[in-house]
Amino acid sequence: MEAVAKVTHVRIAPRKVRIVIDLIRNKSVGEALGILRNTPKAASPVVEKLLKSAMANAENNHKMNVENLYVAEIYADQGPTLKRIQARAQGRAFRINKKTSHITLKLREKE
Repeated sequence: MEAVAKVTHVRIAPRKVRIVIDLIRNKSVGEALGILRNTPKAASPVVEKLLKSAMANAENNHKMNVENLYVAEIYADQGPTLKRIQARAQGRAFRINKKTSHITLKLREKE
């Protein structure tokens, strides 16, 4: 049995999100929350909110004990890219790609 939470179209590049999610993979939820609160990265608050959502899903939907949960799977996939143009010298245009992420988190109970 596992509890799943997803967040889509987060305006942070997946490469930057993966730095944060690698820190909490296979950790207990209490330890993962502590790590996220003390990590000075832009993705930390987003992943923390996602973790709290997955904990609530586990407790309310699957009747799991929150004390025994750990982060079984977490991954960030690339979402759609917003393509923007920045004006440059001599009438040229420079493309700016604003990348988005889809983050998925799965919690399981320790045996």
